[in-house]
Amino acid sequence: MPKEFIVAIELGSSKITGVAGKKNLDGSISILAVVQEDSTSCIRKGVVYNIDKTVMCLTNIVKKLETTLKSKIAHVYVGVGGQSIRSMKNVIVKEMTEETVVSPEMINELMDANRNMSYPEQEILDAATQEYKVDQQYQIDPVGIQCTRLEGNFLNILWRKSFYRNLNKCFDQAGIAIAEMYLAPLAMADSVLTETEKRAGCVLVDLGADTTTVSVYFKNILRHLAVIPLGSNNITKDIATLQMEEVDAERMKLKHGSAFTDNSDIDNSLSLSIDQDRSIMSRDFINIVEGRLQEIIENVWFQVPNEYIDKLLGGIIITGGGSNMRNIERAFRNHTHIDKIRVARFITTTVHANQAEITAHNGMMNTVLGLLEKGDMNCAGEEITGDLFGGSTTTDGTAPAGDVQHKNARPITEISGKGIVQTEEEKKKVEEEARLKREAEEAEQRRKEAEETERLRREKRENSWWNKLFRGMKNFGETIIKEEE
Repeated sequence: MPKEFIVAIELGSSKITGVAGKKNLDGSISILAVVQEDSTSCIRKGVVYNIDKTVMCLTNIVKKLETTLKSKIAHVYVGVGGQSIRSMKNVIVKEMTEETVVSPEMINELMDANRNMSYPEQEILDAATQEYKVDQQYQIDPVGIQCTRLEGNFLNILWRKSFYRNLNKCFDQAGIAIAEMYLAPLAMADSVLTETEKRAGCVLVDLGADTTTVSVYFKNILRHLAVIPLGSNNITKDIATLQMEEVDAERMKLKHGSAFTDNSDIDNSLSLSIDQDRSIMSRDFINIVEGRLQEIIENVWFQVPNEYIDKLLGGIIITGGGSNMRNIERAFRNHTHIDKIRVARFITTTVHANQAEITAHNGMMNTVLGLLEKGDMNCAGEEITGDLFGGSTTTDGTAPAGDVQHKNARPITEISGKGIVQTEEEKKKVEEEARLKREAEEAEQRRKEAEETERLRREKRENSWWNKLFRGMKNFGETIIKEEE
């Protein structure tokens, strides 16, 4: 029986994580393998800055997964995130000369026009439809309604073109085919937020190592997305200013760090041990941790659009590695004055696993598990069997499969607003198809113009005075002949 499993890869600032799992009939997920590689030397603030080292990490992850699974990996699901991802609103308007019934083709035209917007050095990763304005009324689905003016309101998710190209280049050079590329914040939001929270209005805060991602939802629609270049590593670096190595600062943060400490609970005489010979004052440590965390929370709250601040009935949901700090809910409550705070330490789907990274339920695996949950294509390739010389072959006796082609490109209207990001290869195919379609339309337009020009030329010739005189003389001659007969 052929193997079936799904593979997801998340490129984080501290680790690149690869997870293989299988979906069960009851909707749960069974984790088959987890592999992690240190990424501090190749990924910074969630984006690739050293392509060669990233390729090496990705290759190692796939090889280790294949060894555990005893099967080749045909393709993987990938998450896109990190620094410079941001959202920007855009409005596209279509005016009609008379009342016209809105058709799906008209909606597609608006979506295509929005996708064709150009932003300097920025790539449109996805476009979430907010609503449509039909004359003076707002509608979620305007198809079938008569109007003279149709307005589409979109939220475009942007990323630096260089980051986008580097990410695609890494997987191409590693020979790893991409089954689907997703916006990591949206994939995680779907896995940790409830429908009630999205509908009522909420803010999802992913406290990562180098970045903090803020996603605002209202009425089940993404309203704002931003990535702040601050994370838990900034707290570690601040602690290290107290004359210690970063490794000691990280250890002390995990052991003693608290997002909030009541002033009456601070012992001014208490010191915290760094090692056998050194120590620091507890109050200094507390002030540094709380000061940096306050800065992060204030930046998070600044990202929430004013129009939604009083609509957050779902509250604030905190996740990611930074959510494990003690009293994190109290700190957010103090600085945002939002009472409803929840820490999402795991995804809402039932997961069966015995791997320590998964069973820890510390919020650090939520993104990659969200990507795994999105997967619906079998990622298993040929089964691997050992040969007499310790190598490996596939079951048909051939060498292990190489690169697998990317999926066929799909229309933008099919993937918009779903968090799906086109790979560079898919993007090129869509652009080529659009070019061919445009050339065909231009050729058809030229043909019609030529026919119209020829028709006008004939009419002009037929209506000229010389032509009229010639026809008149001809008709006169024919009349004379008939009379003589």
